[in-house]
Amino acid sequence: MKGYSSDKIRNVVLLGHGGSGKTTFLEAALLNTKVVTRLGKVEDGNTVSDYEKMEIEKGYTINTTLVPVEYKGTKINFLDTPGFFDFQGEPRSALSIADAAVIMVDASAGVQVGTEKAWSLVKEYGTPSFIVINKIDKENVDVDAVVAELRDKFGTSVVTDDDEDAMNEAVAGADEELMEKYFEGEPFTEEEFTNGLHNGIKSGDITPIIKASNFTGAGIDEILGCFAKYLPSPLEHEPFKSVDGGEIKVEETGDPCLFVFKTLADPFLGKISYAKVVSGVLKAGADLYNPRAEKSEKLGSIFYLRGKTQVNTDTVACGDIVALGKLQYTKTGDTLCMKAKPVEMEEIKFPKPCYFVAVEAADKNEDEKMAQGLSKLMEEDPTFVLERNSETRQTLLGGQGDIQLGIVMAKLKDRYKVSVNIIPQKIAYRETIKGSSDVQGKHKKQSGGAGQYGDVHIRFSPSAEPGLEFSEELFGGSVPKNYVPAVEKGLLECMDKGPLAGCKVQNIKAVLYDGSYHEVDSNEVSFKIAASLAFKKGIVEAKPCLLEPIMKVEITVPEKYTGDVMGDMNKRRGRILGMDPCNEGTQLHAEAPQSELFDYAIVLRAMTQARGSFEMEFARYEELPTNLADKVIAAYKAEQEA
Repeated sequence: MKGYSSDKIRNVVLLGHGGSGKTTFLEAALLNTKVVTRLGKVEDGNTVSDYEKMEIEKGYTINTTLVPVEYKGTKINFLDTPGFFDFQGEPRSALSIADAAVIMVDASAGVQVGTEKAWSLVKEYGTPSFIVINKIDKENVDVDAVVAELRDKFGTSVVTDDDEDAMNEAVAGADEELMEKYFEGEPFTEEEFTNGLHNGIKSGDITPIIKASNFTGAGIDEILGCFAKYLPSPLEHEPFKSVDGGEIKVEETGDPCLFVFKTLADPFLGKISYAKVVSGVLKAGADLYNPRAEKSEKLGSIFYLRGKTQVNTDTVACGDIVALGKLQYTKTGDTLCMKAKPVEMEEIKFPKPCYFVAVEAADKNEDEKMAQGLSKLMEEDPTFVLERNSETRQTLLGGQGDIQLGIVMAKLKDRYKVSVNIIPQKIAYRETIKGSSDVQGKHKKQSGGAGQYGDVHIRFSPSAEPGLEFSEELFGGSVPKNYVPAVEKGLLECMDKGPLAGCKVQNIKAVLYDGSYHEVDSNEVSFKIAASLAFKKGIVEAKPCLLEPIMKVEITVPEKYTGDVMGDMNKRRGRILGMDPCNEGTQLHAEAPQSELFDYAIVLRAMTQARGSFEMEFARYEELPTNLADKVIAAYKAEQEA
């Protein structure tokens, strides 16, 4: 591998449904350009792109891999992304810097969910694209039917390379002058056709379809030639947006600016950062500034990657993609620039975690080691999170689905030798009262020396305040004013653990209105204890109940699944509050108890053939039904007695 000038570089993301042939296409391209001497196969674990141990074991792509293909003076930087939906952050990070995309379609399967999602992504990012219908060598494949399905699904901008009339019409539609020429029946010159097709692809008005077979090599040379000829170079990319609302122009000259879009946490090689040179020229040994971290990074080794193969380089042109070794402060989504002219590109739009499991280290002594290992893995995959729930005291692992979290835990065991168990997830229930009570709390303790004495009368009732609403109506010096703060403190401490199931207590009004004291034996501790006695008694007498967290859920599904999703939500004790039409079909506004939604990411995916999505956030607490509350209380008591 060598350096190329910016106009001879193409940065292309490979997208598509899992198993559509993205990784094997790269093998065919490398075979075509004589980088390899035989076609690697995913099932044999010998492909250039899927080289990680976990990918070889599983037989599918997990991480985005950079595989440059050098074709007749043009360097095509292919970014091979996973097809599984659990890893949807990978194509997003690649699209954040790409200049073009290829949507791979399995000729024997036609338009799949992953095809639709890939199309939505390229439209969201405004990325110029090609469609490659792959596996045309398979038996009983009807390529024309697949083309018709693609055009029906994605519109007339999708045109085939062998339909000359449709292609000319599409080219004409991308340019006003060419349109006039087309209507007058004049043929295009080769230069006009090339420029028209290039501009149409760049604007997104044209998405050409090319047919190929990875295994026979049919169409591979044509595909590489088309990419080199018609896809835009990095210099044609629109200016990148900065966090302050400004723009970062793509310029061959000037100060170097890099965007780190991917990180690999290799246990042997250390941290490797994939970066695109957005502007300027990068030189080895450069001293660059990270505005987010407010730290400078002295670049050590810079190298090109092809899978796991590294080739050191001294200079990288604007628009090219390079790997940086062992950056100290820089993470995925960071910008590296000159300190004198700091700029910061917009962050990558990663999906929010929607599936959580509670985990613990199999060896109780390795909790810290588990947390450290997961933190390192988060550098590699920012779409999963590690959270500590202070109320349930559980460690939660959150991501896009069970496949992703399974891979995370497998990597943790493989790389950092920490085994993790999934345990039942607890709910952070709350306790409150529905009625009122009027109680006395009296603490009296006499010993050989000074005793303890505190006596309070407190009225308890529900409050609109989220925590404790405390006031006093004392008269006649029944309780000296200097002991009132101790009473409030005693009540506040009790709010952390209610009498029903040991949960936090909320929405309580407490009025201290009477009591008594002893001139010698009374002190702050005595009144604090007296208050806690009153609390435990008063809450029990004021119709206590358990509250459960209710989540607000925004669900987006194709219209044909709306009925099934609504029915399922009702079974989860949920409520549909409304619905609106949207580009994807229907957006449902719902609320449901958190305890009923632990598996919702997996169930919704299965129910909608992975076409549905949702976002969830906490809404409020509501009373837990009595039959369910009784089970929670009984389990708590059994735990206390054990």
